[in-house]
Amino acid sequence: MIDLNLKNALAVLLLACSTTLAHTATPSTSFADDPAVVDFARDLEQRHGFNADTLLSQFAETRPNAKVLQLIKPPTSPLQRSWERYRPRFLNDRRIDGGVRFWQENEGALVKASALYGVPPEIIVAIIGVETEYGRNTGGFRVLEALATLAFKYPPRAEFFRTELEQFLLMARENNLDPLAIKGSFAGAIGIPQFMPGSQRRYAVDFDGDQRIDLSNSVDDAIGSVARFLEQHGWQAGQAIAVPATTNGEPDPALIQAGLWPSLKVAELADKGVRAVTDLQGMAALIDLVSPGKETEYWLGFENFYAITRYNRSSFYAMSVFQLGEEIRNRLCAQLPATAENRARYCRA
Repeated sequence: MIDLNLKNALAVLLLACSTTLAHTATPSTSFADDPAVVDFARDLEQRHGFNADTLLSQFAETRPNAKVLQLIKPPTSPLQRSWERYRPRFLNDRRIDGGVRFWQENEGALVKASALYGVPPEIIVAIIGVETEYGRNTGGFRVLEALATLAFKYPPRAEFFRTELEQFLLMARENNLDPLAIKGSFAGAIGIPQFMPGSQRRYAVDFDGDQRIDLSNSVDDAIGSVARFLEQHGWQAGQAIAVPATTNGEPDPALIQAGLWPSLKVAELADKGVRAVTDLQGMAALIDLVSPGKETEYWLGFENFYAITRYNRSSFYAMSVFQLGEEIRNRLCAQLPATAENRARYCRA
């Protein structure tokens, strides 16, 4: 006969186990059950002619993604900015050699995009290299689920991500793509060049002529879209990107605080002790590439440098793209036969 106390203990244990199993077996509530999502679907039906019931059936296949919410939050203890630490992530042999191969495999599309939009092939290649390592790492999150999670479960930026969710659904419809099948980053960036849906609708192009824009599977579309994005953000064909600068001691902090837009006259910078080997006498920005415990590296950034920062608003990012592109071009030049045609096409004068 079982002791009464033991019997009670077993009953409590069984109850706890059954509760745990029930909790594990019960799926989290889908987005289709969220009143805010229902309102969102009805609104898209009114404004864009979607079928709200179809949208809700798609949202029924998605649930809030805890990993997305974890990744979007700022770090609790952010690291100090360090160019010395940041640069090797992208300026390394793997990405340089990968860029050479990508250029050689897609030269036709790169030549076409460069001629049409004025952006050098090495910059297009470098952006794709920095973003996804030439299409190898495009993200494994379902974009519909990631954007819905951020739009309805992340209040700090809910308005932005609701707009991007709307743009995503429009983009999928326009290009006859299944919204549930598209994968990307945890923040909803898509494909080989990692465009947000709004950027894809504004700037992406059908560069392979198949009557749709598919940044996940068409390298040509990715190449043309990167080039057009930069052209639309002020790229100046044939103009410089950035040049190294020297300073007489610490520059005036106001010169750094002026920002990334080239708003400072090169001649006035020289008068204030910031000099660069350049014959350009227009406008520039003073770029500081800081590393704790090391001397700060200074550059003058021109309009094309600023255009790269529209892709990612970081001077470290833009400088990585610029320098990776230079390294890719130099390595390609060194590997090819030293003919006049190759020198003209790939090598710096």
